[in-house]
Amino acid sequence: MSRRFRNLCLSRRAMLRGASVALTLPWLDAMRPAWGSDEPHLGPRRMVAIETNMGILPQFFFPSGAGTDYEASDYLRRLSRHREQMTVFSGVSLPGVTGGHAAERCFLTGTPHPERGGFRNGVSLDQFAAERIGDQTRFPSLVLAITNENPTLSFTRSGAPIPAEKSPRQLFEKLFFQGSPDQVAASLEQLRQGRSMLDFVREQSRRLERSVSPADRQRLDQYLTAVRDLEQRLMAAEAWEQRPKPEVDAEPPNDITDPQAFADRTQQMLDVVRLGLETDSTRLVSLFIDTTVIHNITHHGNRPEVLAELKAKEEKQFDVLNTFLDSLTESREGDRTLLDQTMVLYGTCMGSANSHSNVNLPALLAGGGFRHGAHLAFDTENNYPLSNLYVSMLQRLGLEVDQFSTGNGTLRGLEMVG
Repeated sequence: MSRRFRNLCLSRRAMLRGASVALTLPWLDAMRPAWGSDEPHLGPRRMVAIETNMGILPQFFFPSGAGTDYEASDYLRRLSRHREQMTVFSGVSLPGVTGGHAAERCFLTGTPHPERGGFRNGVSLDQFAAERIGDQTRFPSLVLAITNENPTLSFTRSGAPIPAEKSPRQLFEKLFFQGSPDQVAASLEQLRQGRSMLDFVREQSRRLERSVSPADRQRLDQYLTAVRDLEQRLMAAEAWEQRPKPEVDAEPPNDITDPQAFADRTQQMLDVVRLGLETDSTRLVSLFIDTTVIHNITHHGNRPEVLAELKAKEEKQFDVLNTFLDSLTESREGDRTLLDQTMVLYGTCMGSANSHSNVNLPALLAGGGFRHGAHLAFDTENNYPLSNLYVSMLQRLGLEVDQFSTGNGTLRGLEMVG
């Protein structure tokens, strides 16, 4: 690992207390003696969710056969080193998520019918988790995109889009560059001003509460709960701002700006993501990969020369994913690899970009503490809810939930281990 910490024996529950907020320290190698036994530690669970928005050629993704004896497809053979560390899905989709390309904003929310007028998105999987465990790290989540436009995978509880960081270099600087004392002081002042504004909003809401109906009073109570949650996040941010950032033995990348080089740009971003996970700077990451530059060839009409060109582009994407999984496997955290501790979801919003279909979505899940090595094949005509996988992932993060979006249970056939 590229972390540098002093050799101290620390309690796992060591706390930083300040401004009425308690923050759990990240897991450090120096904390291992605190368990007082030779039993393997569990460590923190993490999640990386990746969507590529122009579909994946299904004939080169889906394997033949089901269960553990499946025959890998052309794309899956590029991930062969990780066969025992991943589960492949077929016959899954997000119930009611239709509209062709419009579905790309719902990959992590599962909110139905994004193509309709007046559509309002729901909270995304990563932000649902960040509300509950985000204060355990300096950055509650990282919202990222490979694009020259402004799409995002992440949405707040009110359905508002969260702007994505598009520069690997700026992400690196955000994670690891320590600001000057003046810059830190300015950031702290901004956070305190935010808290002062929330104090004003809370006071005005309480005054209004005395003169409204019981129904409106209930709505105001929900609003004030959200205000209190935001205030706690600001307090946590203040505490983190006063702590030094981790040091890494890596140089910041020089951004690639060519839209055609989306695979190389993705590799740059994932290299920085791996450092962010290693240093426990965050445990939740969303990454939107915009491949709009190949939109024209996704409408291939089954022409062999166009299919060959598109396949070559997608193969490079799977090579990048393979390199990322390699890096997580090579990075150790105590008795386990970083991949053991990190769920990596990779998928797309369209089962076929050629026909703008939003069913039978190509998707896989690697790592993160599940019993892997199989192809879970569901009905390709009457699809199984991919949103059930999201419930499983939230539970793996330690959240006590039994539903999320249109998911009303965990995904059938996917078992947790460890």
